[in-house]
Amino acid sequence: MLGRFLEIGIATPDIRASVEFYERLGFTQAQTGDVWPHPYGVLTDGRVCLGLHQARLDSPMLTFVRPGIAGHLAALEGAGIEFDALEVGAEAFHQAGFHDPAGQAARLLEARTFSPPDRPALETSRCGAFGWLSLPAADAEGVRGFWSALGLVAAGEDAQPFGRMSLAGEGLELAWHPPRFFAEPLLVFRDTEMPARIARLRQTDIGPLAPPPRGLDPKSNAMLAAPEGTTLLLLQQAPA
Repeated sequence: MLGRFLEIGIATPDIRASVEFYERLGFTQAQTGDVWPHPYGVLTDGRVCLGLHQARLDSPMLTFVRPGIAGHLAALEGAGIEFDALEVGAEAFHQAGFHDPAGQAARLLEARTFSPPDRPALETSRCGAFGWLSLPAADAEGVRGFWSALGLVAAGEDAQPFGRMSLAGEGLELAWHPPRFFAEPLLVFRDTEMPARIARLRQTDIGPLAPPPRGLDPKSNAMLAAPEGTTLLLLQQAPA
């Protein structure tokens, strides 16, 4: 119903600093179009695309491509969406924005804003493999009902390595964690050798690594803040 997941939209006051940060972590740039009037770049590790917008944006913004938006508005509203931003005029690039019950922002776009990146999904960044975007939510059941009605599939609840409820869509995996675990969104990366990756990152000047949220072993896990404020959680993955 939502279409194909496109990017996690991230607002940045200094797009050059953000681009350089992710490139140093092993992300590569995708070829962007000229749809947006503001500076815009896309960085990918082959698994996730981060859309960096030097503009005002309710960040992070879950962004989907849904061709023919205007003709699907009634069905989307019937599924529970209340649109708070809508552009479907003859001269406009069609888009529609909304928020879920926890306040998470999302929008649908008429078409892609960058070319599909030519990068293998198995080629990880220096952070390891991207796992999911984890979002704070006090009412996980309400969030699950909202997104399930829009076509995301419940992937269950997990207690390890931290408590969360997961849902998956086309090209997207989301999780919701209690705000007491961490009050902000987390880009979660995993690797069985994460302590070694963290040690190598500490040897660079990429930025200070902070201890992980309470309950995770600080010897094996860490957090890294991007210049625009996005938090990356570097998580040790249990061996298969």
